[in-house]
Amino acid sequence: QAQLVESGGGLVQPGGSLRLSCAASGSIVKSYTMGWYRQGLGKQRDLVAAITSGGTTTYADSTKGRFTISSDKVKNTVYLQMNSLKPEDTAVYYCNSLPPKLGWGQGTQVTVSS
Repeated sequence: QAQLVESGGGLVQPGGSLRLSCAASGSIVKSYTMGWYRQGLGKQRDLVAAITSGGTTTYADSTKGRFTISSDKVKNTVYLQMNSLKPEDTAVYYCNSLPPKLGWGQGTQVTVSS
């Protein structure tokens, strides 16, 4: 069964940056379009960015210009570089395929606060 392990979250001040990583088992990154999702407290889980196996990227309007998704097929890892973070970016961040077909990992908490 596919495994996804997210890491890299933490507490950061508004305007700061974080880089999230998602380590995937097997050859998931080569085979699927992968996405980063986030779920704020009491909110639904939403897609924030996605990358195809060919490297084409898409972003939610709220993250466009601030977040960058990338992948390393050798390391089977997907990254999310987050810049100019805002308090509204506070959430648990998850990775999964797009659409989500794999088991969800534990996520990584991102808190943006002064």
